[in-house]
Amino acid sequence: MEPSSIVSLLLSFGFVGVGCLAIAEKFVPLFPSYVLLMLLGLTVPDIPTLVLTIVATTLGSVVGGLGWYAIGWWLGPQKARSAIAHYGKYVLLRPALYDRLTNAYQRNHFWVTLSGQIIPAIRIYLALPAGILKLQLRIFLTATLLGCFMWNGPFLCLGYALRGSGSDPVQVGFWAAIVLIAAEGTILLTVRVRKGARRG
Repeated sequence: MEPSSIVSLLLSFGFVGVGCLAIAEKFVPLFPSYVLLMLLGLTVPDIPTLVLTIVATTLGSVVGGLGWYAIGWWLGPQKARSAIAHYGKYVLLRPALYDRLTNAYQRNHFWVTLSGQIIPAIRIYLALPAGILKLQLRIFLTATLLGCFMWNGPFLCLGYALRGSGSDPVQVGFWAAIVLIAAEGTILLTVRVRKGARRG
């Protein structure tokens, strides 16, 4: 079945289908997430539906992240590394990327999880090392919920705003993603500079 057919099928189930689509995107990235979210936003007829769509996709993304967390918890460090070495290339998860994600958790767990949810590619697999390291579930879920809302909401709203404009959602979504990542980097850099100044 074509990816577009799968999306159409899921959307036919309303908000439940939208949530399932957000879950599926965490495991099988059929499209870049910002493109998918903007396309969903283009189909939204009104503001109340937009709000419910944001809620459905955010919860779906959290459930998808929780799925990766559970896989990591179940596998443990050794089995996970072996599985990634053998099968990671089929889901675009190379051992080098896995190592970077794992090493990132040497810093603040909450902020790493939160910021990771608004970085393409990273946002899909970050929950795996979180589960492997058995990070506190409450902190993981809170950070994931906020991060998914910060990523999903703007792209859905942007898609909604562009209805009938004739703009290319792929191009607009790409630049919007760049802006979000740049804003995130600026915020994190500011926090680090202030912490460094206080310690100094």
